[in-house]
Amino acid sequence: MTKKIKTGFVCDDCGADYPRWNGQCTVCGVWNTIKEVRLGSGKNDRAGANEGYAGSKSTVKWLSDVDLAQAERLSTGIAEFDRVLGGGVVKGSVILIGGAPGAGKSTILLQAIANIAQREISVLYVSGEESLQQIAERAHRLGLAANKIKMLAETSVQQICEILDEIKPQVVVIDSIQVMFNESTESAPGAVSQVRESASYLTQYAKRHNVSIFLVGHVTKDQSLAGPMTLSHIVDTQVVLSSTDDARFRVLRADKNRFGSIGELGFFAMDSTGLKEVKNPSAMFLNRAEKPSSGSVVTVLWEGTRPLLVEIQALVTDCQYGNPRRLAVGFDQNRLAMLLAILSRHGGIVTATDEIYANVVGGIKVTETSSDLAIVISIVSSLRDKIIPHNMLFFGELGLNGEIRPVANGYARLNDAAKHGFKAAVIPKANAPKKPIADLKIYPVATLSDALTVLSEL
Repeated sequence: MTKKIKTGFVCDDCGADYPRWNGQCTVCGVWNTIKEVRLGSGKNDRAGANEGYAGSKSTVKWLSDVDLAQAERLSTGIAEFDRVLGGGVVKGSVILIGGAPGAGKSTILLQAIANIAQREISVLYVSGEESLQQIAERAHRLGLAANKIKMLAETSVQQICEILDEIKPQVVVIDSIQVMFNESTESAPGAVSQVRESASYLTQYAKRHNVSIFLVGHVTKDQSLAGPMTLSHIVDTQVVLSSTDDARFRVLRADKNRFGSIGELGFFAMDSTGLKEVKNPSAMFLNRAEKPSSGSVVTVLWEGTRPLLVEIQALVTDCQYGNPRRLAVGFDQNRLAMLLAILSRHGGIVTATDEIYANVVGGIKVTETSSDLAIVISIVSSLRDKIIPHNMLFFGELGLNGEIRPVANGYARLNDAAKHGFKAAVIPKANAPKKPIADLKIYPVATLSDALTVLSEL
């Protein structure tokens, strides 16, 4: 008599469980993402992984009695990487790093553990995709000291954890989580259940033994991390390494961080010797043409704990067809529509019959509202063919009543602009500094009409 195989149904996008197949996930609303998976009991494995940690008997404590000691961190030796992680790698944490093929995930992790190993800290690189020879060749090409990095080719999480018990490393890299498998789960590596169970098993081991684990994750065609959404909930930190419009540069951002801010960005340049830190990221995004042109405006964003100067370009042209296009690249399309409505109502500039294209140069994604004023000014500049001086910048949030609202860290933004040679800034009136900034002329404005008046006087 054959044993009946237990199966279940799981959504690839959000990880929701179902007793039977559905065409649409009722949790995330996405169609055709519910897949059948085989279920294993895994009771013995779970008990072993949880022993001394999640499976042990818990005790109730008063919140005031909880130890507030700072989490111990390890520096990767790469300042931009440490910045994104919140100051370094927290011992016992699990970090998921994703990115498109060729972005440099394996490269930056190999550089990081090579730096850590130089401080006599035991490290292990587990490869499930590339051969050990390929990794050795990469380390040689990058000029890394490979004599202190332990290597392992294995895909079974049970076998990996047994070897970790023997050599007791403090930092482990798993490349990649999509090819790992849990022997208690009866499905192929890369399946929803396998990714979830393998990540859960490794996370429990990391917490129990105070080992820091890096997991390399693949991405789908829409640049989201492959595997179940529960993978993001399991790990402590999730970072994504992505390319910019310039293939030489990479941007590392944190999408989740239990031990730090998710607003930090790290900037790198890729060359033959690996990923190098970009000390001045503003210069990376301000590689402007020598001859000024209309529609080009500079603004200063606040990313994590530092300012970032970026260029915003707009092109306003006559509509060639019946329905004018409105395209925004690098920021929210709906925000562009709202800013155009504010410009029409409170600026007296109607663009209903024009096609408008707006772009954030360099491929960076703008999420904060301090760029509102710069976007509007770039549109007006292109519409009127008005050239904005290269040494002038704009920032401020626009309200629906045409007022220009203040933004956070205004003084620090202005200081950074002055260091980069900017001579003039149009800013919200509430952000006007009490002390003058050397060689920087400030134009404080309270409304959109005030900003347009300054523009007309240039």
